[in-house]
Amino acid sequence: MKKLSIYAGLMAFSAMSASAIYAAPDGRADQDGNRIITKAEAMAAADAHFAMMDANADGTLNDSDKTAMLAKRFAAIDTDKNGSISQAEFMAAHEMRDEHRADRREKRMEHGKMGKRHEHEGGRDGRMDIMARVDSNGDKAISQTEFRAAAEARFAKADANKDGSISPDERKAGRKGGWNEPMAPAQPNGG
Repeated sequence: MKKLSIYAGLMAFSAMSASAIYAAPDGRADQDGNRIITKAEAMAAADAHFAMMDANADGTLNDSDKTAMLAKRFAAIDTDKNGSISQAEFMAAHEMRDEHRADRREKRMEHGKMGKRHEHEGGRDGRMDIMARVDSNGDKAISQTEFRAAAEARFAKADANKDGSISPDERKAGRKGGWNEPMAPAQPNGG
């Protein structure tokens, strides 16, 4: 059972990483509720995602963050804290995950947001490809600078009229027009 939950945790980390890096500047970044996302709001959202994923707070997303997140996930499932996950603990975690998914689906339906999400990622291999594109120096880790560069590139692509903000119409057009396709970020330090 340990292997199953560790694999599930790794997939969750991988999905979270890719979606945080390549998620379209969507309504969740809109801090003031005016339905327009400024670059400052988009970057604040990117910084918050990075901080959440940087489990060891070393300023880099790498295997040690995956390990820390997997350990946290394992500890959450291992409710009796005996170092192993029983079938009952595994099933309870699975049911809780299904409930959370149903809650999110219901909220999206309430807000009219039932489109397919992150279709461009193409499963695990696609997420790993996205991670490799963000890793501009090829060190198999993503620094905050690389992460921000990817977020800035996504913002620039979404800001179709280049006015420094993303309107609801730009978000809608972008979802249809492909700005949510993976792209390499601008190189840090102007490179």
